[in-house]
Amino acid sequence: MTDTETRSFEALTLGLGGEIFAIDANSVHEILDIVPQTEVPGAPPLVSHLINVRGKVVPLADLRIRFGMECTPPTIDTRIVVVEIELDEEPTVVGLLADKVHEVTSISGASIEGTPDIGMRWNPELIKGIGKRGDDFIVIPDIVRIFTTH
Repeated sequence: MTDTETRSFEALTLGLGGEIFAIDANSVHEILDIVPQTEVPGAPPLVSHLINVRGKVVPLADLRIRFGMECTPPTIDTRIVVVEIELDEEPTVVGLLADKVHEVTSISGASIEGTPDIGMRWNPELIKGIGKRGDDFIVIPDIVRIFTTH
């Protein structure tokens, strides 16, 4: 991880497949309850649906697919986190499915470690680091790489 990746940052924490993930709160536009989804035939499984966000067509991504987690039906806690990321040097709005949205919290750069060489069940290229808050580990995914690495 570079120095800029290990600085403290405000993060939105969310539950995904029983794990806690953190995404940069500055990239979050809004958090939605589940909305109607339109399936896109032939689209990659990661982004196989579209949603309408205030009149704009937005791809909906299920990160559980990239992390090899079981895809479960939505519950009362399921939310869509609408984020803006830069893909191919263009700002791109994407909806991320989350089993539950927890809170916005500060994650100290000193508490972030690189991904371990062993014991990881996910592709380390998709993870920026592992943060620690109290006794909990927080996975910090590399959202851009999730959409650009195949």
